[in-house]
Amino acid sequence: MMAVDADLQKILDLIKEANKPPYRETPLEEARAGYQVTVNLFDPSGEDIHRSEDRSIPGPAGDIPVRVYWPRDTADGESLGVMIYVHGGGFVIGDLDTHDPLCRRLANGGDCIVVSVHYRRAPEHPFPAAAEDCIAAMNWCAANAGELGGDGARLAIGGDSAGGNLSAVCALEARDKGGPSLALQLLIYPNVAPELNTASHGSFGEGYLLTRENIDWFLEQYAGGQELGANPVFAPLIAADHSGLAPAEIIVAGYDPLRDEGMQYAEKLRAAGVPTNLVNHEGAIHAFIQFHGTSAACREAVAHCGAVLKKALSA
Repeated sequence: MMAVDADLQKILDLIKEANKPPYRETPLEEARAGYQVTVNLFDPSGEDIHRSEDRSIPGPAGDIPVRVYWPRDTADGESLGVMIYVHGGGFVIGDLDTHDPLCRRLANGGDCIVVSVHYRRAPEHPFPAAAEDCIAAMNWCAANAGELGGDGARLAIGGDSAGGNLSAVCALEARDKGGPSLALQLLIYPNVAPELNTASHGSFGEGYLLTRENIDWFLEQYAGGQELGANPVFAPLIAADHSGLAPAEIIVAGYDPLRDEGMQYAEKLRAAGVPTNLVNHEGAIHAFIQFHGTSAACREAVAHCGAVLKKALSA
């Protein structure tokens, strides 16, 4: 196995030096603010976008905040594909701002409208609130894409980590409810398994940014005391049937505890006949997709995601 990427090793060294307590010992608002600080530190430059706008869309328990990104103006009669982006952060700490730089790059690279969704977070809103909001946002985008200058028939969904989980759940829901039709599910180091029992969880649960202790805490907040191990809306890997799902692009990182379950999901989808491409960034760590200003591996991965989106959503 190749060594940790040199750029990312520097990040790990800085995090080790900071010696922050686990999330279980950190006030919730402090944990959320700390995530934003990390993003700002390792991706300080941002990227210009033609236009972005914060708005609200209707959800099952009130309005859902979204941020819409447009890469350019469109000519008369032209429409762009639409990607629904679901942020990571363990179902607890991410938001529209933590993923703003990434969404700008995906809109530009994919030449598509990106609708970033700020679903209800745990622990205030445990399972299945986040999934319900993301499904509602997907359906809203399909029905209202034209209002945004988009094409509801050219729709993708994707996200990182917890957002990858929720995107996979949305893809299952779209199949089971007869739509909307999705051109792509982009799953970036998704957590999809019911238990943390893979080899990568054992090997990389300490010292590689995302720790076993913090994963346990995230999942406790999301579950809210419920027993969810047999529920595919919590763990898409255990869905009874994976056939007929949207084509998948799955990105994993070699030193990520979630690596193996992402690879297992790719195998499940392929076995069910779903067109699936798996990319393993062998020297990368969890969250590397957000370290654009610091990591060449991140820049490569983001450019790849943009190209995949552009191809999937082209007219």
